[in-house]
Amino acid sequence: MSNAQYQTFETYGPDTAYDAEPAHDAQPAYEPTAYAAPRTGAHAVPHPAPHPDLHTAETPAYGVRGAPAEYVDTYHPAYQAPAPLAPPLPPSPLVPAARAGVSGRAARRRARSAERADSTVRRLLPQALVVAFLAGGTTAFVAEDKAIELSVDGQPRTLHTFADDVTELLAEEGVRVGAHDMVAPAPGEALASGDEVAVHYGRPVRLTLDGQRREVWTTARTVEGALRQLGVRAEGAYLSISRSQRIGRQGLALDVRTERSVTVMADGRARTVRTNAATVREAVAQAGITLRGQDTTSVAGDSFPRDGQTVTVLRITGTKEVREESIPFGVERTEDASLFRGTEVVERAGQPGLRRITYSLRIVNGVRQKPRRIRTELVREPRAQVVRVGTKPRPASVEGADHLDWQGLAACESGGRPDAVDPSGTYGGLYQFDTRTWQSLGGTGRPQDAPAAEQTLRAKKLYVRRGASPWPHCGERLRGGG
Repeated sequence: MSNAQYQTFETYGPDTAYDAEPAHDAQPAYEPTAYAAPRTGAHAVPHPAPHPDLHTAETPAYGVRGAPAEYVDTYHPAYQAPAPLAPPLPPSPLVPAARAGVSGRAARRRARSAERADSTVRRLLPQALVVAFLAGGTTAFVAEDKAIELSVDGQPRTLHTFADDVTELLAEEGVRVGAHDMVAPAPGEALASGDEVAVHYGRPVRLTLDGQRREVWTTARTVEGALRQLGVRAEGAYLSISRSQRIGRQGLALDVRTERSVTVMADGRARTVRTNAATVREAVAQAGITLRGQDTTSVAGDSFPRDGQTVTVLRITGTKEVREESIPFGVERTEDASLFRGTEVVERAGQPGLRRITYSLRIVNGVRQKPRRIRTELVREPRAQVVRVGTKPRPASVEGADHLDWQGLAACESGGRPDAVDPSGTYGGLYQFDTRTWQSLGGTGRPQDAPAAEQTLRAKKLYVRRGASPWPHCGERLRGGG
């Protein structure tokens, strides 16, 4: 039995209706030349000669006894060239009536056979087309289906898909990816059966590497994989969490201190250590050096040690010293109309202040350092000096004394210096007044503090009162003497 529907044919046999008159107005719906394609081999189908009309064309009397001479075998294998048909026999003059009867039945049988063949072809053609369509669709279905291995974050599974590319596959499987996720092959790449597609989700890592903090992303699922992916040298490094720690989608915080080479100079020796210490102080301790008392290092002890850095230990000894320093006072001046212009009188003497300063005296690695001020304390505030300044116009002269040699007297008494003071401190100024005499003449303060013109004016007044007696040794100079 054949497995193909289009290989099933109906067998024709004797039919009582075979000789029935065909409907002369029926038209054949099928042309034999449209489907009778040549076959090869044992099942080759002959090519019937075309004819204009199925009802009038002459049909060989197949299966009719008594007319063997009218049948012509036209079968030939496909690999052989078809033999030329035998020429038709001339009509027999002996049996014209029988010839005419036989010809009519043959025509009717030929028409009936053509109709049956056309009906069979019309019935089998849709079935053949359906089978061909199903066969082609099955082939296309099988060709479009792809076996793909999809791995999402390390979880593989095999699936079948009709997706044309990676983007369609991920959308079909509900796999959403972001800017920090990795897809291989890349989205948009075409797919073929047997391909492998891997999706690795990105994970945020708050990485503090050798004291420098930054935010990074990694598709690794463990700390060790993240360090390898980020290019961080982990051998000998300090890790705040285990290398085998898994990294979730939410990420984690990781502190890494890589191993560094640090040289410590102390007590005349150099020591180089490999360390992942967090501070210089820890690195110095790992070098076997102890800091005592005021000892310190050339860089801040809590700073981060860098690779190749040299740290010097400073051995410090010393004491503290307290010193007192004077604070100068200020002067406040006020105008006084009762005093001659150019005259100043101290109303209140000033007093300097006092402060106490503490210094650190250090010896660093055997070398004495400059004293360093470490504390200042105010002991006493300074008090300002108050001075009255005269604004009264000075008289031009003193009658009876203007003609004397006052410059010669001043040269004899004080060497011509207005601020001169004798060794005992009793007399002062150009003319060596004592304080009581000076103030009795209208002067204020000390005579040596007054201007030279005022001192000369007071000396003239004294001369009018007492003559040259106040200057027993130099008085004769007033008259140009000696």
